Amino acid sequence: MTLGKNSAPGPYLRPWSDSVTDIAAILDAFDSDDMAAQSGEPIGTEAAARRWVAQWIDPRNDGAAAFAIDVAGRAVGHVMAGAIDRRHDTAWVSYWVAPEARGAGLASRATAALAKHCFGALGLFRLELAYRVNNPGSAGVARNAGFRIEGLERAKLRYLDERGNAVRYDVQTCARLRNDGPAPVSPLPLAPAGAA
Repeated sequence: MTLGKNSAPGPYLRPWSDSVTDIAAILDAFDSDDMAAQSGEPIGTEAAARRWVAQWIDPRNDGAAAFAIDVAGRAVGHVMAGAIDRRHDTAWVSYWVAPEARGAGLASRATAALAKHCFGALGLFRLELAYRVNNPGSAGVARNAGFRIEGLERAKLRYLDERGNAVRYDVQTCARLRNDGPAPVSPLPLAPAGAA
C-alpha cells in the first residue's frame, strides 16, 4: 500500500479496534435491515457494538482471525475465519460489507486476502463458507474469492421475514483449498501489525 502525503489509503484489511471510529462504523453497518439478523444479538447500542468487537480484538482468541475492511480510515466491512481447527487445518469464513460500500468488489477482494492469509501465515489447508441461495451478492463474493460450490443444505437457516414470520432458507456450501490456485480477484493488502 502506497500513501502519498495528502492521499487517503486505498482499501485494505486491518485488525479491528474498540476505537470510537470503529464502534461508530459497526453501529452504522448493523443499522441496516439486512445486517440486523447477522449477529447473535441486536447491535444497536455502543455496549452491544463493544461486545461484538471484543471477540475479534481479544488476544486470547486463537480460534479466529478477523479483520476490518478499511477504506480511507473507516471500517466499511468485516471478514473473518472462525472455528479454526488446527488438527484438520480448516476454518469457517464469513464476511459483510456495510450497505454504502457494496458493489465495489470489496467483499470479494477482502475474502481473497483472508484466504491468502489463512493459507500462508496461519498454515490452514481448507476454508469453508455458505450463503443463502437467495443471496446472489454473497454467491458472487464466494465465486470471485476462489471458493467452489460443494453442495446444497436444504432448509438450513431460519430467519424472520418483514412480517415476523419464520422462513427457512436453503444454503449453498463452498470451500477453497490451499492448492486450488489464486482467486480470480486481486486480494486487498493486509496492513502490517500495529497499523490502523
